[in-house]
Amino acid sequence: MSGLTIVLLFLLLIVLGVPLLIGMGLTSIIYLIVEQIPLNVLAHRMLNSVNSFTLLAVPLFIFAGNLMNTSGISNRIFDFAKMLVGRVRGGLAQVNIIASLIFSGISGAALADVGGLGNIEIQAMKDQGYDSDLAASITAASATIGPIFPPSIPLIIYGAVAEISGIRLLIAGMIPALIITIFSMLQIAYFAKKYDYPAGKEKFDLKLFLSKTGKALPALLTPIILIVGLLSGVFSPTEVAAFTVFYAIIIGKFVYKELSWKMVIDMGKQSVKASASILIIISAASIFAWVLTVEQVPTLLSNFMFSISHDPLILLLLTNVLLLIVGMIIEPIAAILILTPILLPPLTQAGVDPIHLGVVMVLNLMVGLLTPPVGMSLYMVSVVADSPVEKVIKRIIPFLLPILAALLLVTIWPNLSTWLPEIIFVN
Repeated sequence: MSGLTIVLLFLLLIVLGVPLLIGMGLTSIIYLIVEQIPLNVLAHRMLNSVNSFTLLAVPLFIFAGNLMNTSGISNRIFDFAKMLVGRVRGGLAQVNIIASLIFSGISGAALADVGGLGNIEIQAMKDQGYDSDLAASITAASATIGPIFPPSIPLIIYGAVAEISGIRLLIAGMIPALIITIFSMLQIAYFAKKYDYPAGKEKFDLKLFLSKTGKALPALLTPIILIVGLLSGVFSPTEVAAFTVFYAIIIGKFVYKELSWKMVIDMGKQSVKASASILIIISAASIFAWVLTVEQVPTLLSNFMFSISHDPLILLLLTNVLLLIVGMIIEPIAAILILTPILLPPLTQAGVDPIHLGVVMVLNLMVGLLTPPVGMSLYMVSVVADSPVEKVIKRIIPFLLPILAALLLVTIWPNLSTWLPEIIFVN
């Protein structure tokens, strides 16, 4: 079977509605049978792909996010952000963005943000007079900060596949995440005046502010501790994940006293289920990527890309178009596992920094969380807000602009992602 035949067979299965996991696995099995390659290669490749210390961070961060959502930490992060900017017009929309930035420094995943903070944010916005579909669209858009800001699960997975420093990748995501945050807040400020968003009625009370800050301080310290640990070299990404779980249990059980041991066990069970669904996709994607590599698909793609241009910026812009399309139809983690071995060789040969490529790739694929037909954030937030997904899709379109603008900036100026890790780890 040729590489083109493999890709067409996989796309046919996806178009027919076959689940992504089965599509990748079935295509790989058919290839092994046709080429008379022993099927034990399948088991060997799939098991080895998840036998990774780095990937151990994935279930740990999922566990940490679940603990944060049940131990009162999410509520206190939201209350603190509300005290900061909740009084201005469109304040709760701004709170949504700030709270997502803080929470992203703990969970590393967009869906954890939507499932945890989303309930609190959407209900508060609806109570203040926001339409449910508007509240849902702002919540889904702000949740894309999570997979960019450290600790980012998609960046950790990219680092494992590309075999580059996970710590450098996580630090590289900080400035792009802050750019998205700033652009989103500026857009909300403009929309708040143009469309007369509701304003909070609470007056500033220093005593209440200090009280809310004190209660939120243990939660607010979490991302600070994690980032300092990464920067100082005390923690690896996996060790950061393990520490986050430990810290969440300590805060929830002994500081806020809202977490019971039964809840810890229940969250552990939920985390195992969520992790299994991710890791089985990683396994299937790894064997599929291996099949593509054996058939020299990366080489064919390299030749095609270089026939168009050798300029790294043009190649990155073409890659953006490809990734935006792929993100609409393939789940982000699977896309990272399939496309990284294919795109990394030609782009690094053209002079693109692998760390820069990782940030650009994740940014592109996070847009896919907000676009149909896959759009997992869309469907989750529509359930949380009890709003039809069709309405959420219509309302979310303007809120894609800050993310796309940040993507364009990061693509054109690589230093926005590579400068910080270079300064910290080189100098």
